[in-house]
Amino acid sequence: MGVTPIEGFGAITRVAPLAQASEKRGRFRSALITMLETLRLSLDALRTHKLRSFLTLLGVILAVTTLVAVMSVVAGLNFYVADRIANLGANVYVLNRFGIITSEDAWIKAQKRPLVTHEELAHLKTGMRTAGQIAALLGTNSDVRYGNDLLEGVNILGVTSNYSDIRNVNVAAGRFLTASDQQHRSPVCFIGADLVKKFFSNVDPIGKSIRAGTHSYEIVGVAAVIGSALGQSQDNFVFIPLETFSKEWGTQRDSLVLFIQAQNAEMISSSEDEARMLLRAWRHIPWDGPDNFGIIGSDSIMGLWQSLTGNLFMVAVGLTAVFLVVGGIVIMNIMLASVTERTREIGLRRSLGARRKHIVLQFVTESAVLAATGGLIGIILAYALVAAARAATSIPMRTPMSAVILSLAVSTGVGLFFGIYPAMRAAKLDPIEALRADG
Repeated sequence: MGVTPIEGFGAITRVAPLAQASEKRGRFRSALITMLETLRLSLDALRTHKLRSFLTLLGVILAVTTLVAVMSVVAGLNFYVADRIANLGANVYVLNRFGIITSEDAWIKAQKRPLVTHEELAHLKTGMRTAGQIAALLGTNSDVRYGNDLLEGVNILGVTSNYSDIRNVNVAAGRFLTASDQQHRSPVCFIGADLVKKFFSNVDPIGKSIRAGTHSYEIVGVAAVIGSALGQSQDNFVFIPLETFSKEWGTQRDSLVLFIQAQNAEMISSSEDEARMLLRAWRHIPWDGPDNFGIIGSDSIMGLWQSLTGNLFMVAVGLTAVFLVVGGIVIMNIMLASVTERTREIGLRRSLGARRKHIVLQFVTESAVLAATGGLIGIILAYALVAAARAATSIPMRTPMSAVILSLAVSTGVGLFFGIYPAMRAAKLDPIEALRADG
């Protein structure tokens, strides 16, 4: 039986998509083979002139090394500051007399601000609805003695009994200060690990008495080791009840530092606004007048810190840009010299059927591979420098993956950009004239 016209049309329509799919696979396979062959030729050209390729890449290597190293320092410091300095506690912000001061003029003006008083602490405690807890702190420095041993420059801090809860102070032995200690102005203290190491390396400190200035305090508890921040020990302290501090160390210039803990993370902003409103009303500040106190949150500290490290990063970007431009110009000149050296090779490829786009692709790929190789060397060198700096110093450094990806992308982009002109020049060579050139 014959095939009807309608049946034949159906067979053709079924075959057409198969033919199109096969054609697409063929084009993809051809493009892949072309790219792999171009990449192989580019790598062969780099291997042929190893020393010249390395010298060509110096600018890119220096640029990538600088960028990755600086980003590692900035990322490490940001994490360090967020963990050790800006970490005020869970949902905690600070209210004090000065806030964050960034200029001498602001500091002079802030000296005229009123002190944060015990009455204002009590007013905030009774008036705030968004605060879970409020702790207070006063501080000074003094030498501390135990027997014949002396430790200089110890932080003597008067704190409320809930300070350890808000600031996450862990107890290693004994107990923290209590509300009863504060109410009765008891001569007791809670000490840091530095004092234990200095005075009680082989002795249980609980129940022993130390002397700070002209006052003696019985040790009721020891803090767990905290560590250091920016080279300063965080374990060199003596906590005493706030009322005891006011009685024995207080002056007319004492201004409380308040640590206010919002009920949850979502209420931090509204809690700050409430504290600001209550204190402004208490101090009778006009509606259009500025605050005469400061409120500091973790975001404020990190914002200030990142503005400082942003300047360092911009300097690194400037140096990187200079190195990359110099490296790109060197790559372009070397590629132009390579075009001149390989004129006969280009003519031979053109005579065998290579199109202009194939020549352009070859030289652009070669330039990009050259720059990307420099980027890889720079990243390896930066990792080595970061590891050496981390081992030799206390500078916190960590290399983010974004630095690696950005460096590779930028270095490859520089190779592509500065390789366009030599590639176009190679593609415009006349095949006949190129074959006549001296090999």
